[in-house]
Amino acid sequence: MHSLIELPAPMHRNTKVLMVMDVVESVRIMEHDQDDFVRRWQQLVQHAEQQVLSLHGGRIVKSLGDGLMLEFGTAQGGVKASFALQHFSRQANIGLSSERQMHLRIGGHLAEFVTDKYDIYGTDVNLTARIATLAGPDEIVVTAGLRDHLTAGLEADIEDLGDCYLKHVKEPIRAYRVGLPGYAPVIQTPSAIPQDLRPTIAVIPFEARSSEPDYFVIGEVVADGIIAQLSRSADLKVISRLSTTAFRGRNDAKREIGDHLSARFVLSGSYIATGGKILLMAELADTRNNQIIWAERASGDTMDLLEAQSELLNRIASAASKALVDSEAQQSLVQPLPRLDSCSLLLGGISNMHRSSAQDFDRSRQVLEALLERHNRAATPHAWLAKWHIMRVVRGMSDKPAQDSRRAIEHTERALDLEPQSTLALAIQGHALCQLSGDSEGALRKIDEAIRLNPNESLAWLYKSVWSSMWGSSESCVDEALIASGLSPVDPLRYYFDTILATGYSTNGDYEKAIAIAKRSLKANRHHQPTIRALIYSQAQAGQTEEARATLTQLLEENPGFTVSGYLSMGSGESQTRQQVAAVLRRLGAPEK
Repeated sequence: MHSLIELPAPMHRNTKVLMVMDVVESVRIMEHDQDDFVRRWQQLVQHAEQQVLSLHGGRIVKSLGDGLMLEFGTAQGGVKASFALQHFSRQANIGLSSERQMHLRIGGHLAEFVTDKYDIYGTDVNLTARIATLAGPDEIVVTAGLRDHLTAGLEADIEDLGDCYLKHVKEPIRAYRVGLPGYAPVIQTPSAIPQDLRPTIAVIPFEARSSEPDYFVIGEVVADGIIAQLSRSADLKVISRLSTTAFRGRNDAKREIGDHLSARFVLSGSYIATGGKILLMAELADTRNNQIIWAERASGDTMDLLEAQSELLNRIASAASKALVDSEAQQSLVQPLPRLDSCSLLLGGISNMHRSSAQDFDRSRQVLEALLERHNRAATPHAWLAKWHIMRVVRGMSDKPAQDSRRAIEHTERALDLEPQSTLALAIQGHALCQLSGDSEGALRKIDEAIRLNPNESLAWLYKSVWSSMWGSSESCVDEALIASGLSPVDPLRYYFDTILATGYSTNGDYEKAIAIAKRSLKANRHHQPTIRALIYSQAQAGQTEEARATLTQLLEENPGFTVSGYLSMGSGESQTRQQVAAVLRRLGAPEK
């Protein structure tokens, strides 16, 4: 029998208010100017020690590097001190550029814990730190136990956030956002203003390098056309030309443009026009570091610029959009997640989800989970995590498809709890019900609701095409896929749209077109298994048996564990389309089990 080890010092049990405070995106701010950040952080800590905590019965329990854990005797003292520290931080931000500003988020809990002369211990200590992650910039979030000690309207304005899910905490926690009495909450509820995490791009009118005055207006025409194309991408926020025209001729001040327009990226350039021909020189700059991430020259007829579908402007817009997404995706692969801003996390999560390697695909999940931890009251991260679980199943990468199917539905339900009219979440939930659950009626209701709320939601039309090919009208699935492609003409994930379009042509019996589109998709992403399966089916139905067998060999090399029964077990195995594909796979010699 082992004797108990004697503790090195007396232990004391306490029940007090703990407040955890940290700086939002502190790693990124330090990357910009570490010395400046440390100096301003020390000023804040000094202000807390000398002027705030003693007034409100508080003390610093521990320093967390870019944060503090504070202890108070009362809930009122903790909240008042938090208001004072956030006021000091906001005042210190005046006159600073956005990338240098420090924004505090604070979490509070009436905690039970144990102390010794070295530290503070207990599950409530860890819970308080997790509560802080629920707060947005300049926000305070507290648990129900602490909220019960506050008088609403007198000591604080209080907003019920409902049950919130925290990382590594099994049960949901009821949380409340508190603000100064008499003032509205810092951020409106998600249903009022959905958080837009997309990166912002500004297109500056191009500069003329020719002296002919008749061609001066072309720079405005070029900017208009590129803005029109980029605005049709669901992944970008595009600044209106009414706001960007003032910066014409100031292409050397990218960071200034970014600060004034709150734009992460600036697309600018110049042109030479003569004799009915034009040469465009375009470049895309990242305003965070003032680096050029893409540049290209393109030439064509001047009159092409006036066409509704200008080949020249489409080429520039598509290439710039792809370069932007590729740059953010690469950053999400090589940079530590805390160093990435939210738009980089979002684009990285979406883009890496569609990359071929299992490592990149899993990194996508990590990136989206980091985004969710940072913005856990936003619907968008939940919606894209649901899409990740769907893709894990349909790409044949899941060892537990039923569990991934369930997680996909759970994430979309959470997204719709936060933002009931999120067309992205509605579309993805409809896709999950269609692909994984076999609930064709429920899937159609969700997708149609997304289209009703936003007829320009390209993913909703894309998933409507999937539904039509599996459960509905073979005649309409091609039209729906073409509508989706038309709504997102510069989508950097074009191969995915082509996969759905190829499936639509195949379902409609137009196998030659299906083969051509599938091959075009595979040229952009040759590892995408749903596209390979669509090509196999179309080749077999077109009588290209040997080609179909060769493509089946490619599928089995891509996924050595592929079986027909496994394909049908992905969900919706009773779909007539799935059954037809399974029959072709058997006929070509694919393993059954």
